[in-house]
Amino acid sequence: MASESVKELGKKIIDYPEETVPVVSVKDWSSQFFKSPVWPAINYVRRLFPIVGWIARYNLGWLTGDLIAGITVGIVLVPQSMSYATIATLPVQYGLYSSFIGVLVYCFFATSKDVSIGPVAVMSLTVSQIIANVDATHPGKWEGHQIATTVAFLSGFIVLGIGLLRLGWLVEFIPAPAVSGFMTGSAINIVAGQVPGLMGLTGFNTRGATYLVIIDTLKGLPTTTRDAAFGLTGLSALYVIQILCDHLTKRFPRRARVFFFISVFRNAFVIVMLTVASWLYTRHRGGKSGKFPIKILGTVPSGLRDVGQPTIDPELVSALASDLPIATIILLLEHIAISKSFGRVNNYKIDPNQELIAIGVTNTIGSCFGAYPATGSFSRSALKSKSGVRTPAGGIFTAVIVIVALYGLTSAFFWIPNAGLSAIIIHAVANLVASPRQVFSYWRISPLEFLIWCTAVLVTVFSTIEIGVYVSVALSLALLLVRIAHPRGYFLGKVTLRSDTPGSKEYRDVFVPLTNDGVTNSDVKVVPPSPGVIVYRFEESYLYPNSSIVNSVLVDHVKTNMKRGLDVSTIKLRDRPWNDPGPRHGDASSEKERNDNLPDLHAIVLDFSTVSHIDTTAIQALIDSRNEIARWAGHSVQFHFATILSPWIRRALVAGGFGIGTSSSTAPHEIAAVVPYRDGLGDRRMSDHAREDSDDIEKGLSSAKLEERNPLDDIQEVSKYTCTSPLPLDTPFFHIDLQSAVRSAESGLANRYEKMILSTK
Repeated sequence: MASESVKELGKKIIDYPEETVPVVSVKDWSSQFFKSPVWPAINYVRRLFPIVGWIARYNLGWLTGDLIAGITVGIVLVPQSMSYATIATLPVQYGLYSSFIGVLVYCFFATSKDVSIGPVAVMSLTVSQIIANVDATHPGKWEGHQIATTVAFLSGFIVLGIGLLRLGWLVEFIPAPAVSGFMTGSAINIVAGQVPGLMGLTGFNTRGATYLVIIDTLKGLPTTTRDAAFGLTGLSALYVIQILCDHLTKRFPRRARVFFFISVFRNAFVIVMLTVASWLYTRHRGGKSGKFPIKILGTVPSGLRDVGQPTIDPELVSALASDLPIATIILLLEHIAISKSFGRVNNYKIDPNQELIAIGVTNTIGSCFGAYPATGSFSRSALKSKSGVRTPAGGIFTAVIVIVALYGLTSAFFWIPNAGLSAIIIHAVANLVASPRQVFSYWRISPLEFLIWCTAVLVTVFSTIEIGVYVSVALSLALLLVRIAHPRGYFLGKVTLRSDTPGSKEYRDVFVPLTNDGVTNSDVKVVPPSPGVIVYRFEESYLYPNSSIVNSVLVDHVKTNMKRGLDVSTIKLRDRPWNDPGPRHGDASSEKERNDNLPDLHAIVLDFSTVSHIDTTAIQALIDSRNEIARWAGHSVQFHFATILSPWIRRALVAGGFGIGTSSSTAPHEIAAVVPYRDGLGDRRMSDHAREDSDDIEKGLSSAKLEERNPLDDIQEVSKYTCTSPLPLDTPFFHIDLQSAVRSAESGLANRYEKMILSTK
């Protein structure tokens, strides 16, 4: 009776009905394109305006937090935006324009409550380089503000398109160390370029390579002017106030909020004091010539005088086209990095695509207000977060402060010393330099990424920000490709562990690498699988860049550790293949003895728990591995697959003749020929009935016509494990976990030895 039930189960496995094919059908694949587009369209439009989700619940408590944070950020933003405009080689009012429109428009599209949009140091330096490049090729043809506005419109429009198309995932290809590297290099570049303004030095190019600017600054120190008195005093005051407030906060924690706001207002306090001192010193020394003993800001037009449709000159677009990629990359990269950081700190999730839409709309509309490119500011966002902002509406109150400054304080801006603005820039930008602790963490986590960070910093310092960004991005992508093309993989052994439950006598098998690489406890003995069984775990998806390497690893391991089915020493030398001639005459006996002591290969178990994708090239490589291993072993070798959860991976493997018990002689030998065979030059090893079998394989069925497949092989294991498995029965070599896969392979090995013993009797 037991014999009959085994036969019936074997027949059931082979002739399993077609309705339960365990692969993705064409109907399943195409159904996703015929769903009603109404609700997805409604949800898409609704997601474009996140403000709709929270504005109806706005309350007095939120208003209080937004008001305090908005005013606080506004007081800091006004002097900073003017300072950053000088980095961009633009009149200071354009920094105020960018600040006003940035914080106002962003709140309607934002998914982050903390991010403050406006001029930033790195983007300002990039704009100055773009203006210099355009002036070098077309001297005097366009004014700087027109170039900057055009960059804002074009880069904003590009980022808006990326967000609308939901391509924000592209940003994920640039890792954090690369971003930190060029940000640190840019910060050093900006600080070096502002030191001459702090000291009143002139006569050399402050926009060149950082190391040249440092050398020229050191040479020019003897010519320091009176501007240094204002610049150094302002910079010292900024750091003294910050350090003193930090110390008092630790000393008197109950007064921490008071000291926090005192520290926050240090920029405004210092700029007011320097402006008053500048007015007292220069108001009677300008004379009719208008030449003052120190450099002051001068006339700042009041109001929004440049509101209107931007003038986009096609010739100008062509002139700055080569600089648009770097502006766009910095625009989106810095903003996404900052918004993700504050979302992580304050426990909320941002939508990268929506953030790109927000930054794109902000810059596109900003070009109508004479604004130059604006993005998220780390220092102001941190300030906004610490001030207790509750919603993105805090930006509205910041915009009010900027408008008040534009209409009511421009006459006072006349007396601001340029050295004071340089002090504010140096103080703000110095915080962008990565701390030694942060850099050391890169080294501890990934030394290769630490080298990318160092390279990004050095290239930015000794060249330009543009080249630094491109180099860091290129190195990051190269490292990604190397990791994909050279994946880690392990041949596994078994460790038996007792249950953690007190008093329990249950045991379970855990599979770990056979070679101790420092991960497993060195005192624990790893038991290899049964002789003739190999267990291998992938650590990456199985794709075309790495399939050839994985193939070599498997085949080389088999040739080194498993018995060769053919005794090459019995074949004449002239009949041996050129690429595998076998041992020399003197080594033939020792080689034969070594080969006889090796186990005969029966099954290979592949752990697919980390494989999320597989492609045609990888399936072909797996077929090649099966064929090479079968030739080496001299017989068909079973391939078991563990933890395949994707129906697409199952479909691909079945199409390659895996999972259904197909022998290597009848399975497809080439799944996708690059050059089709013609004129009878096809694979002659595949007979006509085998070609019919391949049609069955594409349907996900195992054929009853396979010559070498015996339905009784491993049927005991199938009856014990597969019938209770959630996986379909017509793929008995696909297993729900690694333990059942190894157990199946070892059970099949035992059945094979039993048949061999019976045949000898």
